[in-house]
Amino acid sequence: MKKLIIIILVGFVILAGARQLLLPKMVERGYEKLTLENVGVDRAAELADGLHVYICGAGSPLPDPKRSGPCIGVLAGDQAFIFDTGTGGARNLGPMGFPVGRIETIFLTHLHSDHLDGLGEMLLGRWINGGRSEPTPVRGPHGTAKIVDGFNMAYQLDSTYRTAHHGEVIANPSGFGGKGSEIEMTDDSVTVFEQGGVKITAFRVSHEPVSPAFGYRVDYKDRSISISGDTAYDLNVAKASEGVDVLLHEALNMEMVKTLENSAKANGADRLAQIFNDIRDYHTSPVDAAKTAKAAQAQALVLYHIVPMLPNDALIPLFVKGADAHFDRRITVSEDGTIIRLPSASEDIIYEYGL
Repeated sequence: MKKLIIIILVGFVILAGARQLLLPKMVERGYEKLTLENVGVDRAAELADGLHVYICGAGSPLPDPKRSGPCIGVLAGDQAFIFDTGTGGARNLGPMGFPVGRIETIFLTHLHSDHLDGLGEMLLGRWINGGRSEPTPVRGPHGTAKIVDGFNMAYQLDSTYRTAHHGEVIANPSGFGGKGSEIEMTDDSVTVFEQGGVKITAFRVSHEPVSPAFGYRVDYKDRSISISGDTAYDLNVAKASEGVDVLLHEALNMEMVKTLENSAKANGADRLAQIFNDIRDYHTSPVDAAKTAKAAQAQALVLYHIVPMLPNDALIPLFVKGADAHFDRRITVSEDGTIIRLPSASEDIIYEYGL
């Protein structure tokens, strides 16, 4: 019996030793395989023709472990666009398989800081990854050019280091930064891009005192989406979004934010309580977003710019409570990494999660 126990113990020792020797090799080979399958691979190249929507930032200024600042990437055929550049959005795009180097234009819905504070990183990624010889076009409401000039100034010195290190083939100085231009709107909407079968329309939304503030509609072949940007409940969103496959609409749950306000007051944080009170008058509740989707006759509703933070999915039913009474099709509360695919010549709406 003692011999058997000794043999078993020796076997365990040998196995443990073998594991210590083999595990590093297995990890190394796994790492090599993983990088070979992903690094430098254009995962968008083999996608079905159509519209592909990448929610690179589903959150708001409030910290949320599942949601970065507002950011939506759209791939229409082989043309790539970005709508808002909130913090963290640029870093999410690569793992999601979005072709950052192919970004044609960045569109800003409005100039609140949480919608543009990641612009510098987005411009840098497009410049280095795309090998472009001209700055990235950035379009938005009045003030956009001033914002872009500021980011260019902030990153200018950094750009000289990158050119000196990588050379002009990789970091061409003439392609550095962005070129801002401002969308002039005399009516409720205006076409801001039309090329290669892609049509992008900007439309007014209600976000006073932030004015003007825009939403955007993207049409490509027989598929379409609409992005609300930040807005109070506004039927112009429904008008501009008529018949879209997917309406991406901001959402703030009024009752949940009221609870935050009451808690702040109870804890003596009066300034914070005032902020929670103020933000309710220029955003849209999930219920009103559902009403907008129904009025637009959208096929699906995706909520983003989620307020308050939803660190646990158990809070989602509370967040959307009552919305399904007004919109009987799919309602999705997005998080970073949500991808919606709309193949052309199809009515399919395919949901994936890319992080």
